[in-house]
Amino acid sequence: MIRKVLIIAGLLALGSGANAAEPYGRNVTLKEAKAVAAAAEAEALKTGVAVTITVVEPNGAPVLVWKMDGASYSAPEVSRRKAETATAYRRPTKAFQDAVKGGNLNAISNGALAIEGGELLLVEGRIVGAVGVAGATPEQDGVLARAGAAAVK
Repeated sequence: MIRKVLIIAGLLALGSGANAAEPYGRNVTLKEAKAVAAAAEAEALKTGVAVTITVVEPNGAPVLVWKMDGASYSAPEVSRRKAETATAYRRPTKAFQDAVKGGNLNAISNGALAIEGGELLLVEGRIVGAVGVAGATPEQDGVLARAGAAAVK
């Protein structure tokens, strides 16, 4: 129990860029989730990749899973975990990927998925959910997730 508290306290100390006093806002709507997925899919079609896009509420509950034709069978699970990691730890999954690349394995000791492609959905500076994209390279997934996240204001 103490270990979990210390891990959570350490992650919170890293900061998120959102309002630390009240980082979470309302839940992302289905209409917004569809806009996120459509924007990410449009970008995926431009680059010729097939991915799965998952949008979750701030608590990690799924709102939408959008699997493009030809996306890998593992992509829905991976995209869900990316979105859950982003919202649970209040930062893009690339932050964990970079930490691991830098030699900090503590970044994943708590179960965070350290693969680029999970981005926060922010409205008025508050987290309303997250998007996870999986099926291409981590870098491509990140580009697509950021394109999707930009659809929510």
